[in-house]
Amino acid sequence: MRPRYEYGDEVRLTRNVRNDGTYPGKDVGELLMQRGATGVVYDVGTYLQDQLIYRVHFIEAGKTVGCREEELIPIAQKWIQNRFEFRDKVQVLCALKLDGEVIARRGDVGEIENVLREEDEDEIFYNLYINSCNIMIPERALDAAPAQEVKDETRH
Repeated sequence: MRPRYEYGDEVRLTRNVRNDGTYPGKDVGELLMQRGATGVVYDVGTYLQDQLIYRVHFIEAGKTVGCREEELIPIAQKWIQNRFEFRDKVQVLCALKLDGEVIARRGDVGEIENVLREEDEDEIFYNLYINSCNIMIPERALDAAPAQEVKDETRH
């Protein structure tokens, strides 16, 4: 297991980082650093002998936070800010088909399950759960769900 980043490397967070219970003085689940934040690798360690953990110092925030390798990209890598996060309610801007069958119509509301970003892509994709189906969809095909729709969805 070789680390991708070394001491002094400048990196950017690709996901929001929340306290997993190891950050002192903060509640479990509390947001520590927001996606897009930049910092410098201070140290590299392991967790359970199979995960690399980078201690990253976020200078502007004055915090040092442990980050997994998949949560980081080099600061020089192209950055596209995603509009939606895990569990955000969104509506589709077009009909969606899966294996030739319509699974959602324009305006149907679903929930973001995962943000997908590829190094060589110029666009963000999401895993979307909608009408009991999971589908990968580009950000350009989504919009924020209207407030009323969000209320209706949470009642079910």
